[in-house]
Amino acid sequence: MKLRILGCSGGIGGNLRTTSMLLDDDVLIDAGTGVGDLTIEELSRIDHVFLTHSHLDHVTSIPFMVDSVGWMRDTPITVHAIEPTLEILRQHLFNWKLWPDFTQIPDAKKPFLRYEAVALGKTVEVKGRKLTPLPANHVVPAVGYRLDSGRASLVFTGDTTEHDPLWNEVNKIENLRYLIIETAFCNRERELAVASKHLCPSMLAEELRKLKRKAEIYITHLKPGESEVTMQEIMECAGDFRPHMLENNQIFEL
Repeated sequence: MKLRILGCSGGIGGNLRTTSMLLDDDVLIDAGTGVGDLTIEELSRIDHVFLTHSHLDHVTSIPFMVDSVGWMRDTPITVHAIEPTLEILRQHLFNWKLWPDFTQIPDAKKPFLRYEAVALGKTVEVKGRKLTPLPANHVVPAVGYRLDSGRASLVFTGDTTEHDPLWNEVNKIENLRYLIIETAFCNRERELAVASKHLCPSMLAEELRKLKRKAEIYITHLKPGESEVTMQEIMECAGDFRPHMLENNQIFEL
């Protein structure tokens, strides 16, 4: 298994791209603006999209991708998410008002897009690769994911704040190698982080103290213009964990 980071920023501008990761060449984990850097041929090979939640910075490329390559494919693109997230997509995105409902195009019997619900703790196997939804705590229903090759596991928290159930599950993972965790705000914006259910460096440090497994730790979802100060604060608050800033085009081998 190979995971390539297409986008890992909390915003856009310059070379910044929002959250999206490509597993091998056929599975997306979230579908933010980073998906737009793929070629048409690469887009046409994507069979599955696993979503952490419904916010635009994580789903914005799905409508354009389906519209661009749906006609090139023999099977629909499958969007996997918890049922509340799928319902948000049905009501507020693929609703014929904001974007066409591609589960009905070209017709309901052979659509360009289909939905498949996932559930916490229930592993989905895609050609031998195991993806398991993990608990998350955000302002909309949300999950993280464990990616497990058998040899090693990577945990991506998605957008989340303080959440003991997440760590209860992570600490069970014997082959944990990588942890990708968000820190959206710097410490002076702690109140905003709490209100929006994100993390800031001081909160991140509190959460990492709950981690009982050794792992390489990477920080995602840094806000544009604040990444340097936030990473400096992370090193001051949580430097013992040796966290790294996640970067576009970084590759994780599992």
